[in-house]
Amino acid sequence: MNSFSQVLLIDDNPVQLKIREAVLRNAGFHVCVATTADSAMAMLHTLKDRIGVVVTDHVMPVVSGSDFVRRLRGEQNWVPVIVLSGMAEAFTEYEGLEVVFRAKPLPPLELIELVHRSFSEPADHLGAA
Repeated sequence: MNSFSQVLLIDDNPVQLKIREAVLRNAGFHVCVATTADSAMAMLHTLKDRIGVVVTDHVMPVVSGSDFVRRLRGEQNWVPVIVLSGMAEAFTEYEGLEVVFRAKPLPPLELIELVHRSFSEPADHLGAA
């Protein structure tokens, strides 16, 4: 992997966060975690030269996943983003934001494959919104 080798994983649900973190770490990825959009943005500023892909939940307190992605796109338009949601209809909130949107539950192997491909392919090849 290049210098942008870390995955930033964002979810306010500690169980979901731990499971996805374990899945990605066991697949060989370097993972950092955040439980809020604000902590994720702070991490992106601190680790801006290392974050290669962001995996975020859609439903979070205070700032939704789509609001977070809009903020992110205002600062770092290039970083690939994978959005996970139990609400399939939330897809429309991400139109034009060039994210990969997947419904939960997402099988671990699919998550691993999406993250792996995000490091090497543009978002439009991954089924971006």
